[in-house]
Amino acid sequence: MSRVPLVLPFEDERCREVHRAGGKGASLASMTHNGLPVPPGFVITAQAFVAAVDHETLLGHLRAQDTDAARRLVANSAPPRALIEEHYDKLPAGPVAVRSSACAEDGADASYAGQQETCLYVQDLDEVMRKVVACWLSFFSDRAMFYRLHKGSHQDIAMAVVVQRMVDATKAGVLFTVDPVTGRRDRLVVEAAYGVGERVVSGEVTPDYYALDRRGAIKKKRLVGTQIMSDSELAELAALGLRLADLNGCPQDIEWAYDNTGLHMLQSRPVTTV
Repeated sequence: MSRVPLVLPFEDERCREVHRAGGKGASLASMTHNGLPVPPGFVITAQAFVAAVDHETLLGHLRAQDTDAARRLVANSAPPRALIEEHYDKLPAGPVAVRSSACAEDGADASYAGQQETCLYVQDLDEVMRKVVACWLSFFSDRAMFYRLHKGSHQDIAMAVVVQRMVDATKAGVLFTVDPVTGRRDRLVVEAAYGVGERVVSGEVTPDYYALDRRGAIKKKRLVGTQIMSDSELAELAALGLRLADLNGCPQDIEWAYDNTGLHMLQSRPVTTV
């Protein structure tokens, strides 16, 4: 294997480094390290992207603001298949999620949530390979380029990709360990819907809303229909959320999901609205 790691499992301590694994990948590796319930997976590092694409030519296209040429270059790139296959074969059988993880994302003053591609229920290695390139390409969409121009630099092209066992969620959503609207730190906010959490994050569905105290007890709620979350599930979420906020030293915006085996944590990033 190259000295520069091109693929890293969550358990590898180098996967906790944002410049290698991106914000999402480093978060998942850190949660894994701290014993939180994270579905197993690995990261195709930012260095793998640089190795697969002619770096200087790509930067030249970006400096010339020729995004079409940049996208063509990325579309024709080849991820490190043998290394990806080696780690993919170690995952439990079943579909995976392939998720973008930009190295500049999710800092204290910016969140790239929703800016890049997430591919769910990916069925086999060939599809994984295609979706990795799709994630790389999404870093050069008009929306992502506009956001980077205002938050950073178009020359920031460090992009990792997470491959992770898919949670066949019965219910999922987001948890904020501080009220993201009022800024109240004695409140946690949960938004929940049936099925996968992407439906909540993307705004595809109207979720249940729960405002909790720090013990996880409901102080206020708005339900769409029958209450989705049980009291015990909300208390469990609150406890894990506060642990993550303590580990990270700041309020967290957390993606989570329940399946028939229990709770899984899918991402944790700083809350940027307070």
